[in-house]
Amino acid sequence: MYLCILDQAGETLLHRNMPATPEALRKAIAPYRGQIVLAAACLFTWYWLADLCAEHAIPFVLGHALSMKAIHGGKAKNDKIDAQKIAVLLRGGMLPQAYVSPAERRATRDLLRRRMQLPRTRAALLAHVHHTNSQSTLPAIGQKLAYKANRDGVAERCADPAVHKSLAVDLALITSDDAWRRDGELSLVTTAKHHDANTRSLLPTVPGIGKLLRLVLRYDIHDSARFPRGQDFASSCRLITCARASAGKRSGTSGATIGHAHLTWAFSEAAVLCVRDHPAAQQWLSRFAHKHGTGKAWTILAHTLARAVYDRLQRQTALDRQQCLQASGRGVGARHASLDHQGMHRIRHAQHTVKNCVVERP
Repeated sequence: MYLCILDQAGETLLHRNMPATPEALRKAIAPYRGQIVLAAACLFTWYWLADLCAEHAIPFVLGHALSMKAIHGGKAKNDKIDAQKIAVLLRGGMLPQAYVSPAERRATRDLLRRRMQLPRTRAALLAHVHHTNSQSTLPAIGQKLAYKANRDGVAERCADPAVHKSLAVDLALITSDDAWRRDGELSLVTTAKHHDANTRSLLPTVPGIGKLLRLVLRYDIHDSARFPRGQDFASSCRLITCARASAGKRSGTSGATIGHAHLTWAFSEAAVLCVRDHPAAQQWLSRFAHKHGTGKAWTILAHTLARAVYDRLQRQTALDRQQCLQASGRGVGARHASLDHQGMHRIRHAQHTVKNCVVERP
């Protein structure tokens, strides 16, 4: 790794490549130990550096990588240049900071994040099975392959040995994924019992948040006090857009990728589960979809749930669901298009069933 040390006047005291080990770092900073502040970008290898600084009482600042790139972006980029840029930003008080998660929570948080990849892989495998079935012009499977009992005989539908083997591999991976997912979720629930029992009991009062989503939120948010306002929390979750303007004229939005991707996924998932399980949310979504469009309506619902979670963490009280999803604005009390239990428009479902036998999801 590259280490760059600047003094208060901005003069470079040390700028060289060195082994990324605690022993080498302690030896390099020993002459400046009494007045040094260490900073690093929030990449994948900062854990040991943060723990080393905490152990030796050295101030540590974790820089937000994407925000730093937006500030000092240049034509050339390498570790030597990045080290000098980080030191300059830290000295000038312009280093965008990321949150340093406590060491005792990182392992469980990383396991929760790792689990997020499993449903995506599983969905890709299920989609490949259905696509292969369609490519072979075979009749529709007609059953949900998410259930193990419905997978028997699916691979045997194809006569070609290569296609048969491809489907068999997909189904075997899906079956093994079931076992790993169950074991991982059991481990998560068992491990998380030792942290913030009161807060974990408040989060499920928000509609759409269940046993595992509350763990994702609790471990990725950790301390809600680091967000001064609900707007800051929603911005960190990538649930609002930031305007790009100059001389009073707007030219689109910016910062779409700056924020917490895992919280974006969590609240998007909570919005889907909320609409699936709560009739009031179905009416709420239908009303906003009519006004803003389906895509933006889902984003608004996810933003509403995020604000509700932030409010629960700040107030430490349970949520009144009637207030969370109550009707507001013009047209209160008007008749809304209802959704069925799967979140589909009943009227649209009926029309397409008669004409094209196709169901459209909002």
